[in-house]
Amino acid sequence: MPMSNPPKLVAAADLGSNSFHLLIGRVVESPLGFQIYALDSLKEVVRLAAGLGPDKRLDAASQARAILALQRFGERLRSFSPDRVRAVATNTLRVAKNGQDFLKTAEAALGFPIEVIAGQEEARLIYSGVAHSLPSDGRRRLVIDIGGGSTEFIIGRDHEPELLESVYVGCVRFSREYFPGGLITRSAMKAAVLAARKDIQVIRKSFVATGWEEVLGSSGTAKSIAEVLLNNGLSEEGINTIGLEKLRSLLSRVGRIEDAGLIGMRQDRMPVFAGGVAIMSAIFDELGIETMRYGEGALRLGVLYDLVGRAQHEDMRRISVEQAMRRYSVDIAQSSRISLLALKLWNGLRIGSDEERAQLQEQLTWAACLHEIGHSISHNSFHKHSAYIVTHADLPGFSRREQRVVAAFVLGQQGKLAKIQSQLDSPAQWAALMCFRLACLFYRRRLDIELPEISLKERDPGFRLRIGASWLDQHPLTGFSLQQESAEWGRLGIDLQLHAVQEEGANAPLSAAGA
Repeated sequence: MPMSNPPKLVAAADLGSNSFHLLIGRVVESPLGFQIYALDSLKEVVRLAAGLGPDKRLDAASQARAILALQRFGERLRSFSPDRVRAVATNTLRVAKNGQDFLKTAEAALGFPIEVIAGQEEARLIYSGVAHSLPSDGRRRLVIDIGGGSTEFIIGRDHEPELLESVYVGCVRFSREYFPGGLITRSAMKAAVLAARKDIQVIRKSFVATGWEEVLGSSGTAKSIAEVLLNNGLSEEGINTIGLEKLRSLLSRVGRIEDAGLIGMRQDRMPVFAGGVAIMSAIFDELGIETMRYGEGALRLGVLYDLVGRAQHEDMRRISVEQAMRRYSVDIAQSSRISLLALKLWNGLRIGSDEERAQLQEQLTWAACLHEIGHSISHNSFHKHSAYIVTHADLPGFSRREQRVVAAFVLGQQGKLAKIQSQLDSPAQWAALMCFRLACLFYRRRLDIELPEISLKERDPGFRLRIGASWLDQHPLTGFSLQQESAEWGRLGIDLQLHAVQEEGANAPLSAAGA
């Protein structure tokens, strides 16, 4: 389906554990959909994973390198609107304990939000990038991406991934741990290969059982190994077992990459090359691969296609939510009631920037769709079960931040508000949660009841909820629940004032006795 008013230029920032990449593309419509053509790209070798200490905290030096790179990216993106840029961060910021503090500074340097994506989401986007650079021929492909902090494995056909995994083995960490100072020995290479095989072994059974017809390696490690093997006569085409064995022997014999005299070995790859070779060897050994060719396309290209897909109403997040609703047999009618009322109340408020308001509108919709999935575990404390599932489930298309906010709404749909005080960051998020809780309160009977005119407005300080007095007279339980809700918000220091609107238009404060 052709796009309606598609963005002409889009940008993706891939903040990897080894390098940061910026890709700018032009969107071109076609009868079959759209294509993205690369116009400009920037690369900064940051080696963020090298700054991750034993305590899982990023050191100051790695943070400084990252901020400088992001400032340069930010200058290039200065003319872009927020809906045309997507920045994603991968393994290192998934595991860094001070990652959230760093992200605040990083986002200020870049000028755009940064999403920390889960391993399987990274795998999905990598596959999308590779698949869009290949013909759709129906062949089943195994795509492998060795990154600085993790390695992603995907099996799929054409543009559809079938099996996705992310394993915590990366060329930066392995190079640092097994080849410190760049020293390569036969015993260290053997130990690195065995360590990687141990982690890859966990996914072996499912991948071998699924099978594939061709193997593709994406991103820097696969590209550099393929180029070195070809340029030095170690392989006639791509990466193969014999070539890898020759390369390992050569590196172990000379002791340092600088002394190997490798033609085509780029200077910026040298510090992480040995770790990449060890991981690639382990993959070949464990999965029984004989040959691999390099595949164009990578995470950043997949991010661009995903970004444009959202504008074309092919949002993977929507698909993930719909699949979850089917899996957990969600009451669609109830979700629709909650969503419509929550959004009506939310649209009556004017809190937050336009960008944050649009994001929260989406997140309210998703929360309404998923707020009862915990019923599949137990009716008791179902909201806690629902929040747990939303927090930990693999929801393709979602960033960790988006899942965290949606999970907070789901957990906060009822009960004490204190339990989510640390999970929401802005006044707009709290206001959105208020709209969600009120919608859940009004539709507690799970019926298509006729509601009076309800409005939620900001007042200094706090909020004012206006509702018809005669309707409240006929619904004393709802009136009592609203009093309790007002008191609960008051415990957080947020004033929710309730006003019953008389027929003649006068306002009267809603009291427990009059409810």
